[in-house]
Amino acid sequence: MTHQTVYVVDFGGQYTQLIVRRVRELGLYSEMIPWTTAAEKIRADKPSAVILSGGPKSVLEPGAPTIDFDVLEGIPILGICYGQQLMAHRLGGQVEKVSHKEYGHRTLVPSSATPHSLVAGLASDQVWMSHGDQVLKAPDGFVVTASTDSCPVAAFENPKLVRYGVQFHPEVTHTPDGKTVLKRFLFDCAKLKADWSSESFIDEQVELIRAKVGDGKVLCAVSGGVDSSVMAALLIKAIGDRAVCVFVDHGLLRKGEAQQVKDMFLGHFKANLKVFDAQDQFFDALAGVTEPECKRKIIGENFVQVFEAHATELQECDFLAQGTLYPDVIESGSPTAAKIKTHHNVGGLPDWMTMKLIEPLRWLFKDEVRNVGRKLGLPEDMVDREPFPGPGLGVRILGEVTRDRVRMTQDSDWIFRSELKARGLNKGIWQSYAGLLDVKTVGVMGDERTYEQPIVLRAVESEDAMTARAVNLPFEVLETIASRIVNEVDGVNRVFYDLTSKPPATIELE
Repeated sequence: MTHQTVYVVDFGGQYTQLIVRRVRELGLYSEMIPWTTAAEKIRADKPSAVILSGGPKSVLEPGAPTIDFDVLEGIPILGICYGQQLMAHRLGGQVEKVSHKEYGHRTLVPSSATPHSLVAGLASDQVWMSHGDQVLKAPDGFVVTASTDSCPVAAFENPKLVRYGVQFHPEVTHTPDGKTVLKRFLFDCAKLKADWSSESFIDEQVELIRAKVGDGKVLCAVSGGVDSSVMAALLIKAIGDRAVCVFVDHGLLRKGEAQQVKDMFLGHFKANLKVFDAQDQFFDALAGVTEPECKRKIIGENFVQVFEAHATELQECDFLAQGTLYPDVIESGSPTAAKIKTHHNVGGLPDWMTMKLIEPLRWLFKDEVRNVGRKLGLPEDMVDREPFPGPGLGVRILGEVTRDRVRMTQDSDWIFRSELKARGLNKGIWQSYAGLLDVKTVGVMGDERTYEQPIVLRAVESEDAMTARAVNLPFEVLETIASRIVNEVDGVNRVFYDLTSKPPATIELE
């Protein structure tokens, strides 16, 4: 990569991914690296700047996460929350444990003695705090540039060494002018130049794909979703017909979507498309299986089994391409993040897979993928399509996955999303779907007792799927949707609406 790179050292903070996003939004390439291997990577790669993230630990604890500051010599540094405390602790300042954890908005008071500091003259004085320790005394050579009513060192800096620290979180939207702080650090203090965009990403990936693949062929698994569609377009741009697009109809897509996928890839892409109907194989493999992780792994394994069963027909592809995204990688676990669930296109694939994996979108967030899709000329309705999980309805059906339960879920989902679209309520929704619960409830229909299954509706708004909140849909709309589902979908007698945010829940049911 020839562009400037900003490394964000992850100390386990809940907002670390947001720092990466904000830096990229400013036109600079950024990556999150775990603190355990940060020194080695920084020494080898020599990034243009380093941001030290927040984290749940205390720098005063034995064995607390840290980094060798000798490795950072000469590199512009911004410490955020734990990162600021670590700078103070390691560079000779003083950190203290506060009497109670501080969480929420505070009013930032910049020092009148430093009118040109990183935090001077912000449009808003509101900042977001989330910490249990704080800096009591800045290291020698640093000046305190701001405070709050409860935090004496809310910001400090040493412009000569290009080292800055803030106790608050500029990366979250709760700090209204936080992006200005990041922008000032990157461009005014570190003297970087914006040189990363969707166009530069495309050019780089095309070059990398060609170098990695050589004269080989790539099996490109497509589902019709945004991620696989953008990935396919990128591969076709890089290697043309040697990108063998394969659509496996596993029977777990939304209603009518299998035909839409075929029409789209043959019509719009003019792709080298192979279609395999493997519904029987997937339903047989999933019979009797109820445990979520087991279902995910079975689905991942059967995808690869289909690919390998058709290896000759697929002209002996050397690589398997998948639309893995950055949030998938993070949620599937890292040295500093707890494993939440296995994504079938990250950790669910079997060890015996013989094709080499290629994941050109692995370091992108969803909004970045959409931007890349637009630059590649994908239709807007495809680019704006709501995210759909790789395992399909297998993770929206709790309990056993059968043809009849898939039919109930598909029909309910179609009613839900059609009603939202008809009213224009789909705009601004990150994801909406109907899921099927693994219980039965009593109902009354036609003066007779029913004992059938409930559907749960979910609609959330989000920026990047790392956090999400339920959409406040009008009650009368939900009532209409519920009425239609119980009257039109055989086997369903009750409808719920899921109001849970992420966290503590995930967007998908499983």
